Amino acid sequence: MSMSEDYYPASDFLNQVISGDVTLVGSAFAEDNLRRLIAMTRDDDPTNRDWATMLLSQQEIDTAEVREALLNAIADHEEIVRAEALLGLAQRDTKLALPYAIMALCSDCVSVPVFEAVALIADATLAEHVRPWTEASGDDWIDRLAREAMEACISGMPRP
Repeated sequence: MSMSEDYYPASDFLNQVISGDVTLVGSAFAEDNLRRLIAMTRDDDPTNRDWATMLLSQQEIDTAEVREALLNAIADHEEIVRAEALLGLAQRDTKLALPYAIMALCSDCVSVPVFEAVALIADATLAEHVRPWTEASGDDWIDRLAREAMEACISGMPRP
């Protein structure tokens, strides 16, 4: 899946969530929207799954259903969906996210949300898995995030 500046989901519903036209908390209607967002994390379209997982991860909602959706998404075959799910889990429960962070760091490709999650988890056991990613890659932004994740793991102080 290639990323570009105009990378948006195919789903009209998700685009409405992105634009803030859909509420996810505060009413029965909003709860239906949240359930629909959760369902979109299992959509056939990988772009929809990616966006739905990212949008769900960004919510300050921490329910059993949200955690279950994130745990399911962490097994997705698309790396970016797994990464967004990891970040969502790390924001809710760093201990739960820890083993998934190790798996993500041991893969061939690590994206921005993984480094953000690792910086939140800030566990010393992750340092050895982050270290290979701190070598210069030619992408200054990714390199900076990897170094910040490493610093958080070494210091034990999470980075927001």
